[in-house]
Amino acid sequence: MQFPPFIQDLPTLDIPFPEDVVSTSAVRSGDAMVVYFTVHKDFELPEHSHGAQWGCLIHGELELTINGDTRICKPGDSWNIPAGAPHSAKLKAGSLIMDVFEEPDRYAERT
Repeated sequence: MQFPPFIQDLPTLDIPFPEDVVSTSAVRSGDAMVVYFTVHKDFELPEHSHGAQWGCLIHGELELTINGDTRICKPGDSWNIPAGAPHSAKLKAGSLIMDVFEEPDRYAERT
């Protein structure tokens, strides 16, 4: 499964992971950033924190830990990460994720 071409054609982001591991497409407004993540290889996102984040797993599987509570997410599951909450994830290859960040400048566009 893939995101449709019009989403794949959105601007990509400068994220701290190689493009062969995870790729992005994004929409930015003055108030938030919507990021579509395509996971190409299994990987672990180390614990970190930032502004509020809401997301939804569209395809695949991930293990998400928020404030020390861990759960397995399946397609259709969503999460709400409060601002400043420590969180980490184990992402499975083939997963498609949509995350909305309250910080419109969370990631810079890739040039």
